[in-house]
Amino acid sequence: MKDNPIIKIVNFHGIDYPTPVNLSYWWNFGFLSAFCLGIQIITGILLAMNYTPYVDLAMASVEHIMRDIDYGWLMRYTHANGASMFFIMVYIHIARGLYYGSYMSPKELPWCVGVVIFILMMATAFMGYVLPWGQMSFWGATVITNLFSVIPIYGTEIVTWLWGAYNVGNATLNRFFSLHYLLPFAIAGASLIHIAYIHKDGSNNPLGINGNIDKIPFYPYFYIKDLYSTILFTIFFSCFVFFAPNILNHPDNYIEANPLVTPAHIVPEWYFLPFYAILRSIPHKAGGIVAMGAALIVLLLLPFINTSEIRSSNFRPIFKKAYWLFIADCLILGWIGGKPVSSPYIEIGQIATVYYFMFFLIIIPFLGHVEKFLAFCPPVRKISSAN
Repeated sequence: MKDNPIIKIVNFHGIDYPTPVNLSYWWNFGFLSAFCLGIQIITGILLAMNYTPYVDLAMASVEHIMRDIDYGWLMRYTHANGASMFFIMVYIHIARGLYYGSYMSPKELPWCVGVVIFILMMATAFMGYVLPWGQMSFWGATVITNLFSVIPIYGTEIVTWLWGAYNVGNATLNRFFSLHYLLPFAIAGASLIHIAYIHKDGSNNPLGINGNIDKIPFYPYFYIKDLYSTILFTIFFSCFVFFAPNILNHPDNYIEANPLVTPAHIVPEWYFLPFYAILRSIPHKAGGIVAMGAALIVLLLLPFINTSEIRSSNFRPIFKKAYWLFIADCLILGWIGGKPVSSPYIEIGQIATVYYFMFFLIIIPFLGHVEKFLAFCPPVRKISSAN
């Protein structure tokens, strides 16, 4: 039995995997992200059994699930709020990776696969937001798919292909439903690759130093830590599902889609707002689309533009200040993304967008050279004169 290759893989990655002894609870958010993915896949399959991807029946089928199916309301609220929980866990997971230098060599591949997972998540969540076929669903799909029209030569053909017709309609809904059902399995596969790459080179740790010296088996020590964090997360998640299930959703999406009535203010889900703010901060349509795409691409480039040899921000005082300014900047972008396109929100969004790209393209590469210079400079000693 022990010679079974499957047993060996499970044993290495889930039981005997040598883990740095000093991992903090910040490392639990990777497991919690996988936990959220599992919840989304299970509830999504159950919802798909009763959902009707037809424009005249989509919202009615959602109401049928909520009112007539046993525990349908629980499945729907868990899936809808689970998307927000998934993004919260992933955003914290990315923030931890940035703080502790999880993108540095030899972690380039796990980081890049993680960014691909994040992009797939965004695509999946966007298409899932369209499925209830409310006002925000319809107009969000119209606005976002029209962005592809700026692609030279083939832009119009790509938009028509996405729609499946010459306007957002039933063919669009069917395509989005099919892709929304399939993409989570692609995310699950990419997550396994992500974990395999991490385990191949060993996990990072809060000190950012070689963790091969002091390691312990993953089981039972980190099983207990993951179990504890999962219990706390489940309580947090349940508060939304049972007491405030609609607080994270836009009220206009409970109105059936009407192509003849444009909402006063079209906004995406909250987890897209920082990127939506970057899109709107550039006055030119094509420029805004390029900037929004670049905001994701720059995450892929991060391991290759980094010049620092120090992983943990605990030992990088200048970078730590820039990092927390970056976190505040992302929160500001999220706030701006939900505001109208008017002054002073436009100017604030433009300043925040500049700092977003400056952090990755200027501060991170530049600080690495500064740190190397300071490391080789002799310390300046004060000479006190005797009285």
